[in-house]
Formats: sequence, C-alpha cells, structure tokens
Amino acid sequence: MLSRTADHLFWMSRYTERAENTARMLDVNYQTSLLPQSAAVAQVGWQGLLSISELMPSYTAKYGQDITPRNVMDFMVRDESNPSSIVACLRAARENARAVRGALTTELWETQNATWLKLAGYLKSKDFERDPGAFFEWVKHRSHLSRGVAVGTMLQDEAFHFYRMGSFLERADNTARLLDVKFHAVQSDFFGAASAEDQEYDFYHWSAILRSVSGFEVYRKVYRDVITPERVAELLILRPDMPRSLAASMNEVVANLSVVANEISGETQRRAGKLKADLQYARIDEILSTGLHAFLTQFLDRVNELGGRISQDFLVPSH
Repeated sequence: MLSRTADHLFWMSRYTERAENTARMLDVNYQTSLLPQSAAVAQVGWQGLLSISELMPSYTAKYGQDITPRNVMDFMVRDESNPSSIVACLRAARENARAVRGALTTELWETQNATWLKLAGYLKSKDFERDPGAFFEWVKHRSHLSRGVAVGTMLQDEAFHFYRMGSFLERADNTARLLDVKFHAVQSDFFGAASAEDQEYDFYHWSAILRSVSGFEVYRKVYRDVITPERVAELLILRPDMPRSLAASMNEVVANLSVVANEISGETQRRAGKLKADLQYARIDEILSTGLHAFLTQFLDRVNELGGRISQDFLVPSH
C-alpha cells in the first residue's frame, strides 16, 4: 500500500476523532458552567480546556489573559487559525479524504464531505450561538456516523487498518489529557474528608467527566454504586470493555498495527505491545499511590512517541 494513501487515511480518522473529542470537552464544560458555581471555579474549567489541548499560548496571543466562555468556545469551534478547532479538524479530515477519494467507499466519502458542507451552514445560521449543546451533539453524531460507515462499508484491508489505528491513537491521547486536567481541577483532596459542599460539587464534576466520554451509564452498570474518583480513573484507564478507555484504545492500536506490520516496524510493535501490557496488568491503587499525573504524563509521552514511530515506519516522511 502507498505510504501517502496510508498517511491520508490515518490523519483523516485522527482529525475526525479530534473534532469529536473537542466537542465532548466543550460540551461538558458548557453543561457544567450552567450549574451554580463561583466565577473562579468556572474560570478554572475553561482554563483547563485550553490546557488539555496545549492551546493556552496561542489563545492568550489572540485574546490576552481574559479567559471567557464566549472567547474559548469561539477559539475552539470556529477559529481557523487554531489547528485543534472543530472547523480546522473537520476541514483537515475532509481534505485528507478528498486526497484518497479512490481508496474510500462512496458512502464514506459522502459522509465526510456532507459533514464539512453542513458544518459551514450550521455556523453561518447562528444555530451554534442559540444552542451550543445541540451543535456539540451534532459533531459527535457525525463522527459516530463516519466511523460506522467505515466499518460497515470498507474492505478490511490495510487502508481500513490505518484508518482504525489513527482513530484509536487519537482517542488514547485525548482520554489521557482529559483525565489529567480534570483530576487536577477538583478542589477537594479526594483521598481526604470533604465537606458536604465539596462532595456535592465533586459528584457533578465526576458525572460530567463520565458524560464527556459517554461513560456515565457504563459506570452505573459496572459499579452500581456512588461515583468515586478511584473508580472513574479505573474505568477510563484500565477497563478494556470501556470503549474510550486507555486500555481499549491501546488494544485496538496493537491489533491493527500487527496486521499492517512490515520488516522495519518490529520496534514500534514492541513498544505498542509493552504499553498495552502495562495497562493490562496495572492496578488502579498502584497508579494512584505513585501519582496519577506522573502516570498520565508518561503515557502521553509514550503515545506521542508511538505516533511518531508509526509515521516513520509506514507513512509519508514529515518535512
């Protein structure tokens, strides 16, 4: 398979997944901002959103130190100069799809193209300003649709496996970032005694995190108990049956990588397999005792290195 084709498919799926994850994070922040809370707590939430995506420097260069919900949403949704904005991601996904039109099924190309065309109409009509929540749901739905159409119509050849690998590598990265920033944002020490107000705030906080990864109902089904930080971390890091967890994402990356392996990808496969095994045999109490932030930082470094190695082994060399 041509490395250029693989490259476009890999990045098409990554950008679609990134747009969905940006919508998820914005949606949870928007919904949380509607709850009774102080201006300082609300500001921490919006700052955290910029930190997750490593966008604080570019945001402050454009808007200064004034972090407002309107500016952050504008920057993260429609600002074309921000490469992680929803508009920029969906445009990049569509451009990558157009470049390999012949490798896609008609249904998949039409889904990607229609998403881009409808997005432009959506933002022009001011529907986003009227109901941001409905817009974020639409972005998530289009990403689900794209993934479903790919699975339902593409021949499961190398092209398909590069498409899937991009999706799950991006998902692993985004879930780790979300967890890292959101765990830091909780005001009370979750291992110590919290006041009634803190406990109430924490319940909404952890519920919001779970909802941002479609994990609220899953949590209730798995644990059938109150929401605790330790179990939220366990669900989103170690549970292989939770679709957006780090373990599930890495299982998919390793499975798809093994199918497209070539004579120079042995070391990349070894590192991916080791990362998968580390998650498979980890325990949440060990992770929390040694430090969640340190664990997630190391995980992000390893995932980013893995993405670089995959590009080096299979895709178009970066210039």
